[in-house]
Amino acid sequence: MEPLWQPSEERKKNANMTRFIEHVNKKHNLGIDGFHALYDWSVAKREDFWAAIWDFCGVVHSKSYDKVLQDSPTMMGAKWFLGSRLNFAENLLRFKDDQDALVFKGEGQETRRMTYAQLYDEVARMAQSLRDAGVVTGDRVAGYVPNMPQSVIAMLAATSIGAIWSSCSPDFGIKGVLDRFGQIEPKILFTANGYYYNGKSHDSLGKIGGIIKELPSIRKVVVIPYTEERTDISAIPNAVHYGDFISKEKGLRITFEQLPFDHPVYIMYSSGTTGLPKCMVHGAGGTLVQHLKELMLHCDLKREDKLYYFTTCGWMMWNWLVSGLAVGATLILYDGSPFYPDPGVIFKLAQDEKMTILGTSARYIAGVEKEGLKPGSQYDLSALKTMCSTGSPLSEESFRFVYREIKQDLDLASISGGTDIISCFALGCPIIPVYEGELQCRGLGMKVEAFDSDGNSIVGRQGELVCTASFPSMPIYFWNDPDWSKYKAAYFDVFPNVWAHGDFIEITAHRGVKIYGRSDATLNPAGVRIGTAEIYRVVESMDEIADSIVVGQSWENDVRVILFVRLAPGVTLDDDLVKRIKRNIRENTTPRHVPSLILTATDIPVTLNGKKVEIAVRNMIEGKPVTNRDALANPQALDQFADIPELQR
Repeated sequence: MEPLWQPSEERKKNANMTRFIEHVNKKHNLGIDGFHALYDWSVAKREDFWAAIWDFCGVVHSKSYDKVLQDSPTMMGAKWFLGSRLNFAENLLRFKDDQDALVFKGEGQETRRMTYAQLYDEVARMAQSLRDAGVVTGDRVAGYVPNMPQSVIAMLAATSIGAIWSSCSPDFGIKGVLDRFGQIEPKILFTANGYYYNGKSHDSLGKIGGIIKELPSIRKVVVIPYTEERTDISAIPNAVHYGDFISKEKGLRITFEQLPFDHPVYIMYSSGTTGLPKCMVHGAGGTLVQHLKELMLHCDLKREDKLYYFTTCGWMMWNWLVSGLAVGATLILYDGSPFYPDPGVIFKLAQDEKMTILGTSARYIAGVEKEGLKPGSQYDLSALKTMCSTGSPLSEESFRFVYREIKQDLDLASISGGTDIISCFALGCPIIPVYEGELQCRGLGMKVEAFDSDGNSIVGRQGELVCTASFPSMPIYFWNDPDWSKYKAAYFDVFPNVWAHGDFIEITAHRGVKIYGRSDATLNPAGVRIGTAEIYRVVESMDEIADSIVVGQSWENDVRVILFVRLAPGVTLDDDLVKRIKRNIRENTTPRHVPSLILTATDIPVTLNGKKVEIAVRNMIEGKPVTNRDALANPQALDQFADIPELQR
C-alpha cells in the first residue's frame, strides 16, 4: 500500500519528536534513528522514557521525584513519580504574556480573545473567590457549562487549590447530570444561563433549578452570562452572577497548592448507557505528562500553534484540548453546531484564525463529505499542518476525502483512546507516513497489543486492544469503589492483570493500528468476530444512506446481523437498494458481514458525544432494559427499535 502522505525532510527535522529522539540519545548514549525504534525503547524502558518526558516537556514542580515507577503485582497498584510535588493548574499557567491563550467563537457570536496575562489574572481572582467560598483541597467543583473561556477559568481556579474538577455539557438532561454529579457531591456549581445550538438559544437555568433540589452539597451556583447579559436568578437557591462572585482585587498572585503526583484533578464518567455512569478519578501528574507527550510529540504542538478541537465540556477531548495551555499554544474554543449556519463554519474559523491543528470527529468528516463541501478549494487552509479525528473509526473513504478535498500536505492523525485513560492508545506521528484506514502508531510508552481470545499477542489479525504494562494516566481510582471491584471489572476481568480496553483492533504491517469498533458490540455470526466499523465504512459511503447502525441479534442458537439505515431525503428502501447494499458489503468485506435483514430507522441513537450505541439498540430489539437514556443525545430514537415485527421469533 502506498502512503497517502509522507512528511517532508524539513518537517521531520523541525518536529518536536525529532528533538526528543536527540534528547534521549544524548542522555542515554543511544542510537535511536526513528519513531519505531523510539517506540520500542519507550515500552522496554518505561522508567527512562517517562523521566525523559518529565525533563523534555518541562514539568513545573516544587519537588522532583525520588522514583519514577513503583510497580506492583497488579497494574492497578502501580505508582508513578513518587515523592514529587506539583500543581496541575500551575503547569497550564506557566505563561503570562500578551500572546492569545484563548480565542472563543460561540455560534452566531463575535469572536472573543484572552491573552495569557489576562487568563492568569482572571484565574487568580476566581481562585481567591473560591477560597473565600470555602473551597479547599479535595473538594469537588462542577461545571454544567458550554465550551467557553469561563469554563477553563473555573477549572484552573479550582485545580490551583487542589479541588477536583468535573464537568458536563449543558445539553445533558437533569437526570444525566444528577447521575454524575449526584455521586461526587460538588460544593460549587458553575453554569451558563444558556447556550446556542443550530440557530437557537437554549435555557440552562430551568434545568439548574431541578438539579439543585437534588444536590444538597452545593453551596453556591455561579451563573456565567452568555445568552443574556444579566438573567434573573432569584429563583435559584444560592445563585450568584459570575461578575459578582469573582474577586475585584487587582494584581493577585495565585497560591498553587503543591500536591503529590497522583492527587486527583478530574472526575470523568463512562457513557452510562447500560447503567449508572462509572466515576473515573484521574490524577494531576498522570494526566499532565500524558497530555504533554501527546500534544508536544504526537501532535507536534508548539508555542506558535493554534489548536482547535470540536468538543463539549462533557467529553475528555475538552480536558485534552485545555492541556495545550501548558505548551503555550493558542486554544480555539468553539461552542455550537458545526453545521450552522452552513457546513463550512469550522473551516471558515480555521481560515480566519490561521488554525494549525484542527481536531474533530469521524462523523463530522463523513458529514462534511455528505454535504458536498470541498474545504480545500473553498477556504484558505494554508496554515493547517495537522488534522486529528477521533470518537469512532475513520473510514478509508474519509481518509481519501481529507487528502482529496481538504489538503494534500497534512498529517491526518486518526487517534483513539478514551475517557478511561483521559488520553490515547493510538495516535498520529509527524515524522512517519499516513496509510489509508490506519492510525499511524501506538502511543509512546503505551505497551499496546492485540490479543486473540486465548491471550496471545497477534499482528496482522483482529484482536482485543490490550495494554500489558502500567502507564501514568490510568485512573487513580473509581469514586465510591472502596474495594476496587468496579475498577477491576471494568478492565481486568478479561485477561489476568492486562488492561482490556474493549476495542477490536489490528496491528498492521506498517506498525499502525486499525480500529474495528467496540469489542463488546462486535458481531459474532457463526463464531466469526466482525467489527461494526467495517460495515459502516461501506454502507455510509453510499449516497442513499445518511446514517446507519448494525447489531447482532441472538437467533436460533447463533447471531444474525441486523442493519438499520437512515435514508437520505427522497430515498426508499426497495428491493433494489437492499440488494446493492448487500452486494457492496460482500464485495468490500466478506460474505459473513452481509446482514440477514436491512431495515429503516428514522434516527440513529448516539451518546452526547456522538457515538453510536449498538448495545442499547441490541437490548431494545431483544426486549432488555436500557437503564440510562439520559446519556443519549436523542433518547427518543431508541423507541423505534422495540417490538419490530421482522425481528420477532
